[in-house]
Amino acid sequence: MEQEPIQGNVLKTAATVAGAGALLSPAGLPILQGIAGIAVVGLGIFAAGTAAMKVGEMISGGFGQSKPQQEDDSPFL
Repeated sequence: MEQEPIQGNVLKTAATVAGAGALLSPAGLPILQGIAGIAVVGLGIFAAGTAAMKVGEMISGGFGQSKPQQEDDSPFL
């Protein structure tokens, strides 16, 4: 009997399940905590950069001069 080759989707699914299992094992938990720490630090750097950019825009625009907010400048778009 000839065996059919294993398709790519099956191997991809198996690798995903094995990777998730490895990260949740006792040996993989420090790696998972490290990844979460990197994400938190990255978010903090992003927030600091955004705040610095807003302050720079405010200073370059002048303290007493406020321009009317246009639809393009809305933070809700």
